[in-house]
Amino acid sequence: MAHARIARPKEGEYAQYFHRYITRVPDGDLIEILNEQAASTRAMLGSLSDTDALFRYEPGKWSIKQVVGHLTDTERIMAYRALCFARGEQAVLPSFEEDDYVKAARFDDRDLSDLLAELGLVRASTVAFFDGLNEEELMRRGRIPSGEHTVRAMAYNIAGHERHHQQILSDRYLTALRAGAVAGAR
Repeated sequence: MAHARIARPKEGEYAQYFHRYITRVPDGDLIEILNEQAASTRAMLGSLSDTDALFRYEPGKWSIKQVVGHLTDTERIMAYRALCFARGEQAVLPSFEEDDYVKAARFDDRDLSDLLAELGLVRASTVAFFDGLNEEELMRRGRIPSGEHTVRAMAYNIAGHERHHQQILSDRYLTALRAGAVAGAR
């Protein structure tokens, strides 16, 4: 299916807090980036055992399973916000506290393969939604407590948020896991 290119949002289309995510998204076709990103997260984590996926690089940090669950929850919330904005919702949508969501979930009790499959399904739904929007819908605005956002800014937030966590998974979790495996082999 041919789709319209989703242009990078400009400052003023999102609350400043989200700048750190939006700037992480490389130039290119956002729909392709979202699809490639879903595959790269699965490739990065898919070979881990469920025991390895319980790893925390520091006490008090989330496990790998919890990071995957957090990615899924956050994408659902951001996509819902984008849906509301695209449909003209005028109410301020609620914020969410990510740590409370992770604590309330049972991500560590689930198989990593199931968590990754769910993340993939959510991403497929997200891509289908954004791929069906036109330029006018992408430029519609809505509000959350941190400020006003365009629909396209929400799309970039999703991609940038996952990229942020991919970096943390690679640099902190997987590096420490590999170092532990090497140390354990000595």
